[in-house]
Amino acid sequence: MKIDGIDKRIILELSNNSRTPVLEISRKIGISGAAIHQRIRKLEDSGLISGHHLKLNPKVLGYSTLAFVGVYFDKAERNSDAIKSMKNIPEILECHYTTGNWSVLIKILCKDNEDLMLILNKKIQSIEGVSRTETFISLEQQIDRQITIS
Repeated sequence: MKIDGIDKRIILELSNNSRTPVLEISRKIGISGAAIHQRIRKLEDSGLISGHHLKLNPKVLGYSTLAFVGVYFDKAERNSDAIKSMKNIPEILECHYTTGNWSVLIKILCKDNEDLMLILNKKIQSIEGVSRTETFISLEQQIDRQITIS
């Protein structure tokens, strides 16, 4: 998709604050609100803008342990059924099919280390086909950003 300088400025404004009013963006960029709205719609229709998301602070909700878990399946054909089971575990935020030793890599958010242990032992490792897991606890997220448009 081709984007021009105006599109880039709109994306920058929305990346800084997705709730920025169209008229405020219009004043900053110097074109009409209708033109801004039309360009945002074009960016959404193209799939470049895939949504406007609310970001919750998990610590305020009592979640303090973030972990990445490499999951090994005993057979490759177990992937589909195991992933269906994992979708029912709300603490699993992401699941990635990766290269390397693991069958999948999952990102889990838990209340604390004890909660993590229970989720691993009772929910994840009990899924049929999961042979073992390897867990890495995140001590601190040091970078949190999206891709930039140049």
